[in-house]
Amino acid sequence: MTVRMSDDEFDGLVSDALDTIPSELTDNMSNVVILVEPFNEEEPTILGLYHGVALTMRDHEYGGFLPDTITIYRDPILAMCHSREEVVHEVAVTVIHEIAHHFGISDEWLHANGWG
Repeated sequence: MTVRMSDDEFDGLVSDALDTIPSELTDNMSNVVILVEPFNEEEPTILGLYHGVALTMRDHEYGGFLPDTITIYRDPILAMCHSREEVVHEVAVTVIHEIAHHFGISDEWLHANGWG
């Protein structure tokens, strides 16, 4: 059963999740934007996607790049959850998961440590 939620309310949950990230991390995020979209056309069931050059891969030649993007996909998250509380949890996990990719943390590590 899909949870129904306005776009504004979902966007607020993403903002709330971002607010839980310690400033020691957010202060080190560089050249990245966070977006919310209905779904990914190529992979409609994914919950989030990081696209860019991870901080661990940037060197002295990094420059002139468009910002990295972290996209959180609303429709698949709402479709998999049965309550607002589940949506809150899944949004938080997805935001943290994608930010971790910005810092160069792999899917394997994230899944092994409960952030998959």
